[in-house]
Amino acid sequence: MIDNYLLEELVIFAETKTLAKTAQKLMVTQPTVTRGMQKLEDELGVKLFDRQPNKISLTKAGELAAKKAQLVLDINRQFVNEIRNFAQSQQVIKIASVAPGPQIVIDDNKPQLVTNSDLDQKLFDSNKIESALQSHQYSLIITNREIQTDLIESRYLGQEQLFVNLDQFMYLANQRQITFKELAGLSFVVLNEIGPWKQVIQDNIPNAKFLYQAEYDSMRELTKYTNFPFFTTNITNNDNVTYDTSDSVRIPITDDSATMIFYAAYLKNQRENVSPLAKQLSNAWPQ
Repeated sequence: MIDNYLLEELVIFAETKTLAKTAQKLMVTQPTVTRGMQKLEDELGVKLFDRQPNKISLTKAGELAAKKAQLVLDINRQFVNEIRNFAQSQQVIKIASVAPGPQIVIDDNKPQLVTNSDLDQKLFDSNKIESALQSHQYSLIITNREIQTDLIESRYLGQEQLFVNLDQFMYLANQRQITFKELAGLSFVVLNEIGPWKQVIQDNIPNAKFLYQAEYDSMRELTKYTNFPFFTTNITNNDNVTYDTSDSVRIPITDDSATMIFYAAYLKNQRENVSPLAKQLSNAWPQ
């Protein structure tokens, strides 16, 4: 079996084209690289390098070998990462979420969770859920779409309902409920990292302007000292430290798209480890 370090030397030489740069990138001496190249040729029984007095280059067989070596190295790294991730998943349930609401539910109930869990605070890309679960990067991913495949299943957790908070002196603030269409043309202050909710409000409120804020602190300041409309949900409404709603009126939005359903997705072969946590989160979900 050919050692990985020989394959890595070949790949880097194919990138850098010189022995000196290959040695520099690998932080070894040039004679070490030369010996490695000769050993690789001996083990394969194939001439990989065209050696001239002042130049060395890859033969056609060497170019093919470099491409195949990169594939082997990638597979080996994936193998190592998956095994390490799996081993860790047996001890700690790593959780990701596509939206901030479920993160709040987890954080608010962390002391009561029966399992040892680790929540990634960065929102997860919903297009990478299946691959992240199968590689054991995460044990459980909270998503706004139901996933049922041969390897993955999902469990209903709860709903998140969108509200708009309007200045109490606005004429719309007298309503008991509201639609996206009625909010047309307004300017809203919005937290930037809100996952799929961003697309919902952009797609459904005609001619609206959104003043996106990168930090919670900026949002808190703006909701406290300005009269811009802003959004909360049945989850963030319970998070008392998030926004100042003392001078605003909270009104539910009645459009179907203003309600988002969340699921806990996980590998079927991890059901025994993960389903108790999913059940806890479902029971703790705000109404």
